[in-house]
Amino acid sequence: MSEAAERLEIFLGRVPYVRFLGMRAELAGDEMTATLPFAPHLVGNTMMPALHGGVLGAFMEMTALAQLSVISPASRVPKTIDIAIEYLRPGKAQITYARADVRKVGRQIANVHVEAWQEARSKPVAFLRGHFLLSGA
Repeated sequence: MSEAAERLEIFLGRVPYVRFLGMRAELAGDEMTATLPFAPHLVGNTMMPALHGGVLGAFMEMTALAQLSVISPASRVPKTIDIAIEYLRPGKAQITYARADVRKVGRQIANVHVEAWQEARSKPVAFLRGHFLLSGA
């Protein structure tokens, strides 16, 4: 197992909300894809049924933090400074995927963008833009 894969596994096991969501992640080279399997407790709108917006937002935030854990050998999880989420369409009651793009890593702060999709990556359900305080700060 590579060093990056070990850091990812440590992150996934360390954060309780990741376990609550049932989130998983895989590395393919330098690219990490996070997976949110559908579970009934994640539904916010039972009439559609659709994922709760907070679940979708938290999934994308955890994806950003997981990506930062892969690229940074820090012993602590980075802290969220701020995030902005654009909800584009309802997240259906099915598996959801996300990928994070670390746009800039400074000495203390990282800028990360995340996109989440379901059936096709070309039809995203939401975007996240966020700033994170790195643990070395």
